[in-house]
Amino acid sequence: MRILLAASEVAPFAKTGGLADVAGALPKALAKLGHDVRVVLPRYRMVDAAKHRLRPVLDSLPVPVAGRTEIAALWQGEIGPVPVSFVQHDGYYNREALYQAKDGDYPDNAERFAFFSRAVLELSRALEWIPDVYHCNDWQTGLIPTYLRTTLQGDREFHAAGVLFTIHNLGYQGLFGPEALAAANLGNELFNPFGIEFYGKVNLLKAGMVFADLINTVSRKYSQEIQTEEFGHGLEGVLRARAKDLHGILNGIDYDEWHPGRDSFIAARFSQDDLAGKAACKADLQRAFGLPERGDVPLLAVISRLASQKGMDLVAEALDALPDLDAQFVLLGTGGPVLHQAFEAARARLGSRIGLKLGFDVGLSHKIEAGADMFLMPSRYEPCGLNQMYSLAYGTVPIVRATGGLEDTIQPFDPATGEGNGFKFAGTTAEALLDTLRAAVALYRRPEEWRRLMRNGMACDFSWDRSAREYEALYQQIAARRTGKP
Repeated sequence: MRILLAASEVAPFAKTGGLADVAGALPKALAKLGHDVRVVLPRYRMVDAAKHRLRPVLDSLPVPVAGRTEIAALWQGEIGPVPVSFVQHDGYYNREALYQAKDGDYPDNAERFAFFSRAVLELSRALEWIPDVYHCNDWQTGLIPTYLRTTLQGDREFHAAGVLFTIHNLGYQGLFGPEALAAANLGNELFNPFGIEFYGKVNLLKAGMVFADLINTVSRKYSQEIQTEEFGHGLEGVLRARAKDLHGILNGIDYDEWHPGRDSFIAARFSQDDLAGKAACKADLQRAFGLPERGDVPLLAVISRLASQKGMDLVAEALDALPDLDAQFVLLGTGGPVLHQAFEAARARLGSRIGLKLGFDVGLSHKIEAGADMFLMPSRYEPCGLNQMYSLAYGTVPIVRATGGLEDTIQPFDPATGEGNGFKFAGTTAEALLDTLRAAVALYRRPEEWRRLMRNGMACDFSWDRSAREYEALYQQIAARRTGKP
């Protein structure tokens, strides 16, 4: 099949979050299955043309936007065997960051991504390569299915092209004033509750949800949660109306990058069959954070944005139990001043039991996954989550709240059967987290059972190959729907 994946960020070219990792990894896995896959993203200032060996392909691509025609240029690079097209328009994309300046979102974001969405369609036409499926991601590409089913509905070139729309986080919706309709060259007839209107605003995420053939999100549990008032961010009614077209596919992880047997960042390599190197990684991690080098104490870890969505307030509140647990704690992350201060205050109280790095460091994130004994993810909601999967690969036991992708990936360990890969709790209190921590620490004191738990986690397969086969099934379903052929 021909598949065009459009995203506002793609690793390794431009990244602010997990969307870029998905958009960079999934196409390679699809290509391995024999599909003709292409990727499109804007050419931002941060894209290093020399490093990635970008080549000019087309110097003049007319794109209608905001009642006029703007001219894009096209460049091409690759992710492995997959061609990647870059849409260049310096007025829209030659900026310091992808979506926002220091004082907030760029005020013309609706126009910037209306232009990108229409450019994706126009470049398909110009290159004479119309895909079977446009795979669109998040609000920045929500107008691609909108254009296909409205402005371009009568265009025979696009007649058979289907759309899969992936929601990576329902909390980011692309909300704009009604003037965004004119910026997108769309008529007022779409500004209604059955179209792209949302409480008096234009909602580009809703646009994608309304006009796509199928919708998916990044875990089975999250696809169910977002149909409820608690997790639906006001869009639960739209999602319930499309429930039969809504699917959950868990993100994969890149085992070339996250594997204890070949990780260049860690002090010693190890495997499911030979765990000896894990102790050296733990000692190295303790040194990195200035903690006493003790192999006998459980070392708990967090790598996270410091936000209440991630449950970091629960972690901060639970830290006073570290002396009773005889445990250490390390944290790598950044966020708002309130939680920064809460963790700093805990370190002042508890001294050598806590190590903090308020920032981000790729190498240190690998050292944490390899050296910690337990990894905490008490998120209030978590569409997919990746760190629990990284942790499993390194024999670091996840302690998670039962939500979204955490619910789908972690099965509580049962000492009676020896089955399970972590610990899980349902509440949203520090006490619920602490009860689970106490159970985990008690098991840690039983080394034989703990090693069984570690090995269970390391045996899990969360490769992109598995996820790609599930996406392939959705693409085939869409193509059959558009062409009428099974």
